[in-house]
Amino acid sequence: MKSMKNTHITFFTDIGAQKPNSIKNRETPCPFCRIDELEEVLDKSGSIILVKNKYTVLDQAFQTVLIETDECEGDLSEYTKEHLYKVLNFGIAHWERMIQSGKYRSVMFFKNHGPLSGGTIRHPHMQIIGLNEVDCQHDFSESQFEGIPVFEKEGVRFTISDKPRVGFYELNVIWEKDAELSVFADCIQAGTHFLLNHFHRNCTSYNLFFYKNNQTTYCKIMPRFVTSPLYMGYGVQQVANNIEKIANKIKEIYFSA
Repeated sequence: MKSMKNTHITFFTDIGAQKPNSIKNRETPCPFCRIDELEEVLDKSGSIILVKNKYTVLDQAFQTVLIETDECEGDLSEYTKEHLYKVLNFGIAHWERMIQSGKYRSVMFFKNHGPLSGGTIRHPHMQIIGLNEVDCQHDFSESQFEGIPVFEKEGVRFTISDKPRVGFYELNVIWEKDAELSVFADCIQAGTHFLLNHFHRNCTSYNLFFYKNNQTTYCKIMPRFVTSPLYMGYGVQQVANNIEKIANKIKEIYFSA
């Protein structure tokens, strides 16, 4: 009998109910601004801090939070190049370290930004989570990152999916081994800045999801809106008919020089 993949993980709702929410309630004190009160700091580089997540809502998981900056109202889309490179270098190094430790079945590295992203804290941060039993890339496919080319340079490719993972518009940055991190980071920043400032709809939220496959690193930049009922109910992905127009607009704004 063929063994089934373990794709489900228990979420502790009682712990989740205790989490502060500074996205919905801006009067909520920000836990990431009170640096002196942070517990279990794992590593630090200037204003970038990796801590063990105080609210361990996932079963069979080691949960960490990467605080990106001491600027509570900042965002990756607006960082200086120097800080952008430091944040991604720091995050990727710790993600890879957890993968290489061999302690986990898989390791998730992602970012939530905005009210529709699934996050609860406004302060810029990412999460690196080691899963003991679940393979977070069980349905990873390179085809989810193929599509309309936006930009390509020295082992880094920027595309818009023509076979999206969820649907409509998904931006992708593919980073081949030994290529420059700075080019990878610049493309990610351009993608997030475009979504928040130049997208054709009022986009306030996005996610970044990072994947590893055969020593290639993939980043999916996903704008967040209300999820399509076709996808929720039937797993049917819709592809927007103007992704080529969007690709050209990104090229014009960020890569025409």
